[in-house]
Amino acid sequence: MNRLYRMQWEESQQTHVLLYPEGMVQLNGSAGEIMALVDGTRSGADIIAALEQKFPEAGDLGADIIEFLGVAHEHNWITFD
Repeated sequence: MNRLYRMQWEESQQTHVLLYPEGMVQLNGSAGEIMALVDGTRSGADIIAALEQKFPEAGDLGADIIEFLGVAHEHNWITFD
């Protein structure tokens, strides 16, 4: 995750948020689940496997997760090594 951002659970809104010096980004449930696994040690494949195991009824989540990670990268929330 980009060092300018910090993710936390916002109890009053019952959602994960990304905090940064100029404001806050409210994440929906799916985005929060994905971002919670972005820790600098897990690969995209690791994140996909973890979420498919956590939500087996959802089926193949790979394309959606990769798409979200691309959007998160475009917004500079995450960086790729």
